[in-house]
Amino acid sequence: MDTATFGAGCFWCVEAIFQNLEGVEKVSSGYTGGHVPNPSYEEVCTGVTGHAEVARILFNPEVISFEELLEVFWQTHDPTTLNRQGADVGTQYRSAIFYHNEEQKRLAEEYKRKLNESGAFNNPVITEISPLTVFYEAENYHQDYYRNNGDQPYCRLVIKPKMEKFEKVFKDKLKKQP
Repeated sequence: MDTATFGAGCFWCVEAIFQNLEGVEKVSSGYTGGHVPNPSYEEVCTGVTGHAEVARILFNPEVISFEELLEVFWQTHDPTTLNRQGADVGTQYRSAIFYHNEEQKRLAEEYKRKLNESGAFNNPVITEISPLTVFYEAENYHQDYYRNNGDQPYCRLVIKPKMEKFEKVFKDKLKKQP
């Protein structure tokens, strides 16, 4: 098993997407990249802790590669907006890859460079690429949020359309339904 940690806006969205990929064993919502130990959701929401909302992804590299996770990461959010995804605004919603080793750093930087050189986006990709220091798991009610709260307005209006697009684009990478 290997681990990836991505911030791409609200962690509920990131968690929902990566949970559905074949080869992903577990996804946990949490916080990293800040300076306050053991932050609460309420503290992170203020923006003063410096933490980003992230998803920690435990995956089997023999089934899905880190490069494939990067592809999903960059295609399922806007990596060109600073501290914002849709209506979610603040440093806690920044686009970020918190790498676990030098190979992840190299791959993330190379992918970002290629995206910028290709003109894939109208604006430059500004995704932060930083070493993972400490991951703080979010409160229990944030885990499996979309699965447990799919009828909530945020889930219906924000996550569901994102999931529908993701499922069309990455249908060959989805977990097989029993």
